Amino acid sequence: MILSTTNYDAIILGAGAAGLLCAIKAGERGRRVLLIEHNDKVGKKISISGGGRCNFTNLQAEPARYLSNNPRFCYSALARYTPEDFIAWIESHGIAYHERTLGQLFCDIAAQDIIDALVSDCTKAGVEIQLDCSVRSVQKDDGFVVETTQGTFQAPALVVATGGLSIPKLGATDFGYQLATQFGLPIIPCTPALVPFTLEPQEHNDLMALSGISFDAVASIGKRAFEEAVLITHRGLSGPAILQISSYWEEGQKVRLNLFPDERLDQTLPQAKRDTPKMMPSAFLRARLSARFAKRLCDRHDWNCSLGELSDKKVRAMAELLNRWDISVSGTEGYAKAEVTRGGVDTKALSPKTMEAKKVPGLYFIGEVMDVTGWLGGYNFQWAWSSAAAAGTAV
Repeated sequence: MILSTTNYDAIILGAGAAGLLCAIKAGERGRRVLLIEHNDKVGKKISISGGGRCNFTNLQAEPARYLSNNPRFCYSALARYTPEDFIAWIESHGIAYHERTLGQLFCDIAAQDIIDALVSDCTKAGVEIQLDCSVRSVQKDDGFVVETTQGTFQAPALVVATGGLSIPKLGATDFGYQLATQFGLPIIPCTPALVPFTLEPQEHNDLMALSGISFDAVASIGKRAFEEAVLITHRGLSGPAILQISSYWEEGQKVRLNLFPDERLDQTLPQAKRDTPKMMPSAFLRARLSARFAKRLCDRHDWNCSLGELSDKKVRAMAELLNRWDISVSGTEGYAKAEVTRGGVDTKALSPKTMEAKKVPGLYFIGEVMDVTGWLGGYNFQWAWSSAAAAGTAV
């Protein structure tokens, strides 16, 4: 039998959003909780999110807006700890916030307000936090024995809130997946999600001159589509619509952009040719696109005569491209630019009510380390809160 130097009721690995709230929930129930963080600060990802103002939840958070190989898994946790529950917590701490588009909620002042409130509640709940503390090994004996750079600790419950692989400069590692594998839990293959695209060389060369231009469009892959802003970058495509659709992208797929989503251009453009034959295509395009973008499209596709002078075939091709522009994607900008990780610990191995491993009593997984990935706009924070509350009321 391995002896530990200190005993707790629960040990939580990772002091991000999920780990902090889980520690609070467990501590408020009288549990003696140790929260271990390998960084020198808690909540590093919270601090940079939402441009430093933390898009902490979304009023529209519902299971349909999450990706998973086990799509029904998130129903229970999301129903039992809702955006309204977290909003009530925010308000109890006097944190001012506001709603932006599409149900997104942000702090008025800074993400640090949320971090400070979480740490304050941890203190009130008697949670012990160990920073700069790296885990060397985890063994299951009479409970879980966690050997770290700051001592060895033991508890009957171990919660893994170590996050995914996104943004490695903040300390992201695959440690949570290693632990899952150690205890026999399967892993759904991981890929970067909510991430900008890089383009095939020809596409990249054609668009490089437009770097910095943003426009509204529908980005789609198959039947999945998002209508938001698209940004052309020096490496490819970004912006909310691109980040959203990136979570559904598989290698080899093209991304379709509809630059005029509210119009059937196969009808509108022939009509415009008949009614306003002297109109230049660039003038038509400027109804939705910047002058620079419109000119680039016209130069690239030889649309530099009036609509009346374009052949019917060319008008049809113009309509097809503007409504269904298929762009060849070479890849993504990877975990360095990804907001989250798609894939992770297979939720079929976990209880949807408590997040506990079905075959390893006392072992829990919460937050991004699991195979639950939300849309852009506060959904992943809500999953962190909801899964943390489920585990924190169970350990």
